[in-house]
Amino acid sequence: MGLSYNTYLNSSKIYGCKNCKAHLANHEEIISRNFRGQHGKAYLFNTVVNVEAGEPSERSMTTGRHVVRDITCRQCKETVGWKYDKAFENNEKYKEGKFILEAELLCTVV
Repeated sequence: MGLSYNTYLNSSKIYGCKNCKAHLANHEEIISRNFRGQHGKAYLFNTVVNVEAGEPSERSMTTGRHVVRDITCRQCKETVGWKYDKAFENNEKYKEGKFILEAELLCTVV
């Protein structure tokens, strides 16, 4: 296995890992702020960087059943949210392939 390099984002507002400040997402990639995670407020993002996805698992959430993967910061290995692999409800299909980052686990990187 070779070296893994972090991706550095260039945006007016960048969200990073609260633990190690690694860049995770651009503010412009937010699809919705109307989500809740284990730690409170969470954001749905179109794309994120510098994360590793765990094994898929089926979970019952407030919006129905989904297959999701926990995502961790590539640099410090802290869990920062999850990725939606599959939604079983038709009106939830828009989440597939998208990412949740929990606000409590993020910081604004300057």
